[in-house]
Amino acid sequence: MDTAANGNTTAVALNRRGTTLATLLARHADTVVTMDGERRELHDAGLFARDGVIEQVGVTDELPDTADTVLDLSGHIMLPGLINCHHHLDQVLTRNLPAGQNTNLFPWLRAHYRVWASRTPEDTRTAVIVGCAELALSGCTTVFDHAYVFKNGCKVDDQIHAAGEIGVRFAVSRGSMSLGESKGGLPPDDCVEDEDAIMSDSLRVIQQYHDPAPGSMLQIVLAPCSPFSVTADLMRESAKLAREYGVKLHTHLCETLDEERYTLQHQGMRPVAYMETLDWVADDVWYAHAVHVNDDEVRLFAKKGAGVCHCPSSNMRLASGIAPVKKYRDNEVKTGLGVDGSASNDGSNLLVEVREAMLLARLKIGLLPPEGPQTVLSTSDPLRADEWMTAREALEIATIGGAQVLGRNDIGSLETGKCADFFTLDLNNVAYAGGLSDPVAAVVFCAPTRARHTVVGGRLVVDDGEVVTLNLGTVVAEHNLNAARLAAMVV
Repeated sequence: MDTAANGNTTAVALNRRGTTLATLLARHADTVVTMDGERRELHDAGLFARDGVIEQVGVTDELPDTADTVLDLSGHIMLPGLINCHHHLDQVLTRNLPAGQNTNLFPWLRAHYRVWASRTPEDTRTAVIVGCAELALSGCTTVFDHAYVFKNGCKVDDQIHAAGEIGVRFAVSRGSMSLGESKGGLPPDDCVEDEDAIMSDSLRVIQQYHDPAPGSMLQIVLAPCSPFSVTADLMRESAKLAREYGVKLHTHLCETLDEERYTLQHQGMRPVAYMETLDWVADDVWYAHAVHVNDDEVRLFAKKGAGVCHCPSSNMRLASGIAPVKKYRDNEVKTGLGVDGSASNDGSNLLVEVREAMLLARLKIGLLPPEGPQTVLSTSDPLRADEWMTAREALEIATIGGAQVLGRNDIGSLETGKCADFFTLDLNNVAYAGGLSDPVAAVVFCAPTRARHTVVGGRLVVDDGEVVTLNLGTVVAEHNLNAARLAAMVV
């Protein structure tokens, strides 16, 4: 890698407000996957960015010769930064917790609620940094965090400040739970909040932090947790506030059959129909999971513009089911990808999720539908090739698909005027050996590898396979102590 005269490739300031970012030139990549409108894949190519914004994408010979920071990407593939549309970064504190290893969603939640409610702001800091670091090392540049448990003085500010330390592009929810066990909800009463306090703090966070401008590093979302942990009033009031201030809405929906049984019992309708009564099926809403939906509900999402976030590893981990991702895409439903919380996935590797999304969509082809074997697709019939999710489709979901879900047109592809968010993979890695007849597909079909470089807004967050914005080893050591203290609470 070449560097500027000052020799410091990580000195570029992150704050785009009032601070001039250095120029960056990335060149000689074997392949550049643009994800632009034409889905161009360029060879011996790269990009030039100024102030964190791409000015030019093209073959190397057409790019400028110099910049403050120059990356020689010979032997690399360059892709748009991956976009994580659903996570619970605090759950990095409780991944692999024995009490939650072998169970499905509702008992899994009961095993974790009080542990999450007992965390401190210091716990949150290390969890967010560790989770975002793992994501950045997998090529992720934009992270959405669904934070919804606030006790012991914790605020969403804790997530915001920690994400700023590592330098990812961040969207975070002022999430909420208000429906405790005594009122028919799932969470314990001592883990939920007063609804007036929730709404007051939601307003504070929006006014203090939300930045809707192009290139924004920080946006706020309102996200009441789920149909079984908040009231209908809180859902409605959150939607009103979000629409008054132009922020997006998010919740868990149709994740498990337990949830469906819950809404049928308590609301007399399926989860999607319940959302309709609350004005929560709209183009400013996206749902995590959306596994158990029927064809009419898929068409409703498409008609109303609602988005979904597919979380394949978590859905397998908790035996939740397989989301109909191909059906969503075929119906032009906005579809993104998420790792979900690290306590229901045990990892925050978004490149793994790209691969799992492709493989699960293929598995779904071969499963017997309820109607019987006469409707099973033939997996060997070349005329049904459109039923197979391809590697490039899986990458689309994780890039431009995620941008659409988050309502952003400034990220998700490598194009002039968009944010300089990208990552590179070293094609000389042993995992790709023998698979380079199609290097783009190799990124998904072959074993996921660590990003060599991850760049957010023109700034290197990962350089030569290591996080360079902070001392990650120190944070990991502190995080392990925090996690051990919380795990000791579980009897």
